[in-house]
Amino acid sequence: MFKDLLENKLKNFHVTFFSIIMGSAGVTIMYQKASAILNFPSIFSEILIFFTTVIAILIAIIYLIKTIVHFDIVRAEFYDRIRINFFASISISLLMLSIIYEMVHSDTHVYLFYIGTILQTFLTLYTISFWINHNFEIHHSNPAWFIPIVGNLLVPLAGSHILATNILLAYFAIGMFFWVVLFSITFNRIIFHHQLPEKFLPTFFIFIAPPAVGFIAYVKLSGTVDFFAHFLLSLAYFFAMLLNFMARNFLKIRYYISWWAFIFPLSAVTIASLLIFQEVNDPVYYYASLFFGVGATLSFLYVSFFTIRQILNGSLCIED
Repeated sequence: MFKDLLENKLKNFHVTFFSIIMGSAGVTIMYQKASAILNFPSIFSEILIFFTTVIAILIAIIYLIKTIVHFDIVRAEFYDRIRINFFASISISLLMLSIIYEMVHSDTHVYLFYIGTILQTFLTLYTISFWINHNFEIHHSNPAWFIPIVGNLLVPLAGSHILATNILLAYFAIGMFFWVVLFSITFNRIIFHHQLPEKFLPTFFIFIAPPAVGFIAYVKLSGTVDFFAHFLLSLAYFFAMLLNFMARNFLKIRYYISWWAFIFPLSAVTIASLLIFQEVNDPVYYYASLFFGVGATLSFLYVSFFTIRQILNGSLCIED
Protein backbone atom coordinates (compact mmCIF):
# COMPACT_ATOMS: atom_id res chain seq x y z
CA MET A 1 0.00 0.00 0.00
CA PHE A 2 2.81 2.41 0.93
CA LYS A 3 4.60 1.56 -2.32
CA ASP A 4 1.45 2.31 -4.33
CA LEU A 5 1.00 5.63 -2.52
CA LEU A 6 4.64 6.59 -3.19
CA GLU A 7 4.24 5.61 -6.83
CA ASN A 8 1.13 7.76 -7.16
CA LYS A 9 2.89 10.75 -5.54
CA LEU A 10 5.80 10.38 -7.95
CA LYS A 11 3.46 10.31 -10.96
CA ASN A 12 1.89 13.59 -9.82
CA PHE A 13 5.18 15.36 -9.08
CA HIS A 14 4.85 17.71 -12.03
CA VAL A 15 7.41 20.04 -13.57
CA THR A 16 5.52 22.96 -11.98
CA PHE A 17 7.31 22.10 -8.70
CA PHE A 18 10.41 23.83 -10.08
CA SER A 19 8.55 27.11 -9.47
CA ILE A 20 9.34 26.49 -5.78
CA ILE A 21 13.05 26.81 -6.59
CA MET A 22 12.37 29.99 -8.57
CA GLY A 23 10.50 31.53 -5.64
CA SER A 24 13.04 30.49 -3.02
CA ALA A 25 15.99 31.61 -5.17
CA GLY A 26 14.31 34.96 -5.82
CA VAL A 27 13.99 35.66 -2.09
CA THR A 28 17.59 34.51 -1.53
CA ILE A 29 18.97 36.90 -4.17
CA MET A 30 16.77 39.66 -2.73
CA TYR A 31 18.36 39.23 0.72
CA GLN A 32 21.84 39.00 -0.80
CA LYS A 33 21.27 42.38 -2.49
CA ALA A 34 19.76 43.82 0.71
CA SER A 35 22.94 42.78 2.55
CA ALA A 36 25.18 44.34 -0.09
CA ILE A 37 23.23 47.58 -0.62
CA LEU A 38 21.44 48.23 2.69
CA ASN A 39 23.94 46.46 4.98
CA PHE A 40 21.18 44.06 6.03
CA PRO A 41 22.43 41.21 8.28
CA SER A 42 23.94 38.53 6.04
CA ILE A 43 22.73 35.68 8.27
CA PHE A 44 19.36 35.73 6.50
CA SER A 45 20.84 35.31 3.03
CA GLU A 46 23.20 32.58 4.30
CA ILE A 47 20.29 30.59 5.74
CA LEU A 48 18.32 31.07 2.52
CA ILE A 49 21.27 29.94 0.37
CA PHE A 50 21.39 26.67 2.31
CA PHE A 51 17.59 26.24 2.21
CA THR A 52 17.33 27.00 -1.52
CA THR A 53 20.22 24.68 -2.39
CA VAL A 54 18.71 21.79 -0.44
CA ILE A 55 15.25 22.35 -1.97
CA ALA A 56 16.74 22.59 -5.47
CA ILE A 57 18.69 19.34 -5.09
CA LEU A 58 15.68 17.55 -3.61
CA ILE A 59 13.26 18.63 -6.35
CA ALA A 60 15.81 17.87 -9.08
CA ILE A 61 16.45 14.36 -7.73
CA ILE A 62 12.73 13.56 -7.40
CA TYR A 63 11.97 14.79 -10.92
CA LEU A 64 14.98 12.90 -12.30
CA ILE A 65 13.68 9.71 -10.67
CA LYS A 66 10.26 10.38 -12.18
CA THR A 67 11.88 10.89 -15.59
CA ILE A 68 13.61 7.50 -15.32
CA VAL A 69 10.69 5.58 -13.83
CA HIS A 70 7.82 7.31 -15.64
CA PHE A 71 9.41 8.63 -18.80
CA ASP A 72 6.11 8.40 -20.67
CA ILE A 73 4.44 10.76 -18.19
CA VAL A 74 7.30 13.28 -18.38
CA ARG A 75 7.20 13.06 -22.16
CA ALA A 76 3.46 13.77 -22.08
CA GLU A 77 4.15 16.84 -19.90
CA PHE A 78 6.72 18.01 -22.43
CA TYR A 79 4.05 17.93 -25.14
CA ASP A 80 1.27 19.39 -22.98
CA ARG A 81 0.00 22.79 -24.14
CA ILE A 82 0.09 24.21 -20.61
CA ARG A 83 2.94 22.43 -18.86
CA ILE A 84 5.39 22.90 -21.74
CA ASN A 85 5.88 26.47 -20.54
CA PHE A 86 6.92 25.34 -17.05
CA PHE A 87 9.93 23.36 -18.29
CA ALA A 88 11.76 26.68 -18.58
CA SER A 89 11.43 26.97 -14.79
CA ILE A 90 14.24 24.37 -14.72
CA SER A 91 16.66 26.54 -16.69
CA ILE A 92 15.52 29.65 -14.80
CA SER A 93 16.21 27.87 -11.51
CA LEU A 94 19.74 27.01 -12.69
CA LEU A 95 20.40 30.61 -13.77
CA MET A 96 19.09 31.98 -10.47
CA LEU A 97 21.22 29.52 -8.52
CA SER A 98 24.15 30.71 -10.63
CA ILE A 99 23.44 34.30 -9.53
CA ILE A 100 23.24 33.17 -5.90
CA TYR A 101 26.62 31.43 -6.08
CA GLU A 102 28.41 34.25 -7.93
CA MET A 103 29.74 35.65 -4.63
CA VAL A 104 29.81 32.29 -2.84
CA HIS A 105 31.66 29.84 -5.09
CA SER A 106 32.83 31.08 -8.50
CA ASP A 107 33.27 27.65 -10.11
CA THR A 108 29.73 26.59 -9.15
CA HIS A 109 28.47 29.92 -10.48
CA VAL A 110 30.10 29.34 -13.88
CA TYR A 111 28.99 25.69 -14.21
CA LEU A 112 25.39 26.52 -13.31
CA PHE A 113 25.44 29.44 -15.72
CA TYR A 114 26.56 27.39 -18.72
CA ILE A 115 24.15 24.53 -18.01
CA GLY A 116 21.29 26.95 -17.39
CA THR A 117 22.03 29.05 -20.48
CA ILE A 118 22.32 26.05 -22.82
CA LEU A 119 19.07 24.61 -21.47
CA GLN A 120 17.35 28.01 -21.62
CA THR A 121 18.41 28.44 -25.26
CA PHE A 122 17.06 25.01 -26.19
CA LEU A 123 13.77 25.51 -24.30
CA THR A 124 13.22 28.95 -25.84
CA LEU A 125 13.66 27.59 -29.36
CA TYR A 126 11.66 24.45 -28.61
CA THR A 127 8.76 26.24 -26.90
CA ILE A 128 8.37 28.91 -29.56
CA SER A 129 8.53 26.31 -32.33
CA PHE A 130 5.94 24.27 -30.36
CA TRP A 131 3.64 27.31 -30.31
CA ILE A 132 4.11 27.79 -34.05
CA ASN A 133 3.63 24.13 -35.03
CA HIS A 134 0.47 23.54 -32.98
CA ASN A 135 -2.88 25.18 -33.35
CA PHE A 136 -3.68 26.92 -30.08
CA GLU A 137 -7.01 28.25 -28.95
CA ILE A 138 -7.12 31.60 -27.15
CA HIS A 139 -8.05 29.86 -23.88
CA HIS A 140 -4.67 28.10 -23.89
CA SER A 141 -2.88 31.43 -23.40
CA ASN A 142 -2.03 32.46 -19.84
CA PRO A 143 0.71 34.37 -17.98
CA ALA A 144 2.77 31.16 -17.66
CA TRP A 145 3.72 31.75 -21.31
CA PHE A 146 6.11 34.41 -20.01
CA ILE A 147 8.23 31.82 -18.19
CA PRO A 148 10.25 30.60 -21.23
CA ILE A 149 10.79 34.25 -22.19
CA VAL A 150 11.78 35.72 -18.82
CA GLY A 151 14.58 33.17 -18.61
CA ASN A 152 16.39 34.94 -21.45
CA LEU A 153 16.47 38.16 -19.41
CA LEU A 154 18.27 36.32 -16.62
CA VAL A 155 21.19 35.33 -18.86
CA PRO A 156 22.71 38.87 -18.84
CA LEU A 157 22.38 38.94 -15.04
CA ALA A 158 24.11 35.63 -14.43
CA GLY A 159 26.67 35.90 -17.22
CA SER A 160 27.84 39.52 -17.11
CA HIS A 161 31.42 38.40 -16.36
CA ILE A 162 31.33 35.24 -18.47
CA LEU A 163 29.96 35.98 -21.97
CA ALA A 164 30.61 38.88 -24.33
CA THR A 165 28.21 41.83 -24.11
CA ASN A 166 26.87 41.34 -27.65
CA ILE A 167 25.81 37.77 -26.81
CA LEU A 168 24.15 38.89 -23.57
CA LEU A 169 22.41 41.67 -25.49
CA ALA A 170 20.97 39.08 -27.90
CA TYR A 171 19.30 37.24 -25.01
CA PHE A 172 17.99 40.56 -23.68
CA ALA A 173 16.53 41.43 -27.08
CA ILE A 174 14.78 38.05 -27.41
CA GLY A 175 13.26 38.34 -23.95
CA MET A 176 12.02 41.91 -24.43
CA PHE A 177 10.60 41.32 -27.91
CA PHE A 178 8.57 38.25 -27.00
CA TRP A 179 7.43 39.82 -23.73
CA VAL A 180 5.58 42.50 -25.74
CA VAL A 181 4.12 39.94 -28.16
CA LEU A 182 2.94 37.53 -25.46
CA PHE A 183 1.60 40.27 -23.24
CA SER A 184 -0.70 41.42 -26.06
CA ILE A 185 -2.00 37.88 -26.61
CA THR A 186 -2.50 37.13 -22.92
CA PHE A 187 -4.12 40.46 -22.11
CA ASN A 188 -6.50 39.96 -25.02
CA ARG A 189 -7.53 36.56 -23.61
CA ILE A 190 -8.06 37.93 -20.09
CA ILE A 191 -10.24 40.85 -21.18
CA PHE A 192 -12.21 39.49 -24.11
CA HIS A 193 -12.46 35.76 -23.40
CA HIS A 194 -13.02 33.35 -20.52
CA GLN A 195 -11.31 34.07 -17.21
CA LEU A 196 -8.36 31.96 -16.10
CA PRO A 197 -9.15 28.84 -14.04
CA GLU A 198 -8.78 29.45 -10.30
CA LYS A 199 -5.53 27.48 -10.01
CA PHE A 200 -3.84 29.77 -12.56
CA LEU A 201 -4.90 33.08 -10.96
CA PRO A 202 -1.59 33.44 -9.03
CA THR A 203 0.25 33.44 -12.37
CA PHE A 204 -1.07 36.99 -12.88
CA PHE A 205 1.92 38.04 -10.75
CA ILE A 206 4.21 36.92 -13.57
CA PHE A 207 3.17 40.19 -15.30
CA ILE A 208 5.53 41.97 -12.90
CA ALA A 209 8.56 39.85 -13.79
CA PRO A 210 9.46 40.84 -17.40
CA PRO A 211 9.71 44.63 -16.83
CA ALA A 212 11.36 44.17 -13.42
CA VAL A 213 13.96 41.65 -14.63
CA GLY A 214 14.26 43.59 -17.89
CA PHE A 215 15.14 46.72 -15.90
CA ILE A 216 17.85 44.90 -13.94
CA ALA A 217 19.29 43.35 -17.12
CA TYR A 218 19.22 46.66 -18.99
CA VAL A 219 21.04 48.52 -16.20
CA LYS A 220 23.55 45.68 -16.01
CA LEU A 221 24.20 45.86 -19.76
CA SER A 222 24.12 49.64 -20.24
CA GLY A 223 25.63 50.66 -16.90
CA THR A 224 23.17 53.54 -16.59
CA VAL A 225 19.68 54.38 -15.37
CA ASP A 226 18.22 56.31 -18.28
CA PHE A 227 14.76 56.98 -19.72
CA PHE A 228 14.22 53.40 -20.90
CA ALA A 229 15.30 52.00 -17.54
CA HIS A 230 12.76 54.21 -15.77
CA PHE A 231 10.16 53.15 -18.35
CA LEU A 232 10.65 49.48 -17.52
CA LEU A 233 10.66 50.00 -13.76
CA SER A 234 7.51 52.13 -13.97
CA LEU A 235 5.73 49.28 -15.75
CA ALA A 236 6.86 46.84 -13.05
CA TYR A 237 5.51 49.19 -10.37
CA PHE A 238 2.24 49.62 -12.26
CA PHE A 239 1.60 45.88 -12.49
CA ALA A 240 2.54 45.47 -8.82
CA MET A 241 0.03 48.18 -7.82
CA LEU A 242 -2.63 46.76 -10.14
CA LEU A 243 -2.35 43.30 -8.60
CA ASN A 244 -2.37 44.81 -5.11
CA PHE A 245 -5.57 46.63 -6.11
CA MET A 246 -7.01 43.26 -7.18
CA ALA A 247 -5.99 41.53 -3.93
CA ARG A 248 -9.55 40.35 -3.29
CA ASN A 249 -9.31 38.11 -6.38
CA PHE A 250 -6.49 36.13 -4.78
CA LEU A 251 -7.72 35.94 -1.19
CA LYS A 252 -10.66 33.73 -2.11
CA ILE A 253 -8.75 30.94 -3.88
CA ARG A 254 -7.53 27.78 -2.20
CA TYR A 255 -3.89 26.69 -2.16
CA TYR A 256 -2.29 25.36 -5.33
CA ILE A 257 1.38 24.87 -6.13
CA SER A 258 0.92 27.84 -8.53
CA TRP A 259 0.92 30.10 -5.45
CA TRP A 260 4.71 30.05 -5.75
CA ALA A 261 4.17 32.32 -8.77
CA PHE A 262 3.71 35.16 -6.27
CA ILE A 263 7.27 35.03 -5.00
CA PHE A 264 9.69 35.41 -7.95
CA PRO A 265 8.04 38.58 -9.41
CA LEU A 266 7.82 40.28 -5.99
CA SER A 267 11.48 39.47 -5.36
CA ALA A 268 12.39 40.80 -8.81
CA VAL A 269 10.68 44.16 -8.28
CA THR A 270 12.35 44.41 -4.85
CA ILE A 271 15.79 43.79 -6.36
CA ALA A 272 15.03 46.35 -9.08
CA SER A 273 14.13 48.89 -6.38
CA LEU A 274 17.34 48.15 -4.48
CA LEU A 275 19.39 48.55 -7.66
CA ILE A 276 17.89 51.92 -8.63
CA PHE A 277 18.28 53.16 -5.05
CA GLN A 278 21.96 52.23 -5.24
CA GLU A 279 22.28 54.08 -8.56
CA VAL A 280 20.32 57.31 -7.88
CA ASN A 281 20.15 57.36 -4.05
CA ASP A 282 16.51 58.49 -4.02
CA PRO A 283 14.77 57.60 -0.71
CA VAL A 284 11.55 56.84 -2.62
CA TYR A 285 13.19 53.71 -4.00
CA TYR A 286 14.54 52.82 -0.56
CA TYR A 287 11.02 52.70 0.84
CA ALA A 288 9.78 50.93 -2.29
CA SER A 289 12.39 48.20 -1.76
CA LEU A 290 11.30 47.83 1.87
CA PHE A 291 7.63 47.66 0.91
CA PHE A 292 8.09 45.03 -1.80
CA GLY A 293 10.71 43.19 0.24
CA VAL A 294 8.30 42.77 3.14
CA GLY A 295 5.61 41.65 0.68
CA ALA A 296 7.93 39.08 -0.90
CA THR A 297 9.07 37.79 2.50
CA LEU A 298 5.53 37.46 3.89
CA SER A 299 4.38 35.76 0.67
CA PHE A 300 7.33 33.36 0.87
CA LEU A 301 6.54 32.44 4.48
CA TYR A 302 2.82 32.16 3.75
CA VAL A 303 3.23 29.90 0.72
CA SER A 304 5.93 27.83 2.45
CA PHE A 305 3.54 27.24 5.37
CA PHE A 306 0.77 25.95 3.11
CA THR A 307 3.20 23.81 1.12
CA ILE A 308 4.59 22.20 4.27
CA ARG A 309 1.06 21.67 5.59
CA GLN A 310 0.08 19.87 2.40
CA ILE A 311 3.20 17.69 2.62
CA LEU A 312 2.34 16.74 6.19
CA ASN A 313 -1.31 15.95 5.50
CA GLY A 314 -0.52 14.08 2.29
CA SER A 315 -2.52 16.34 -0.01
CA LEU A 316 0.47 17.41 -2.13
CA CYS A 317 1.15 15.58 -5.41
CA ILE A 318 -2.40 14.39 -5.93
CA GLU A 319 -4.11 13.94 -9.28
CA ASP A 320 -5.53 17.16 -10.76
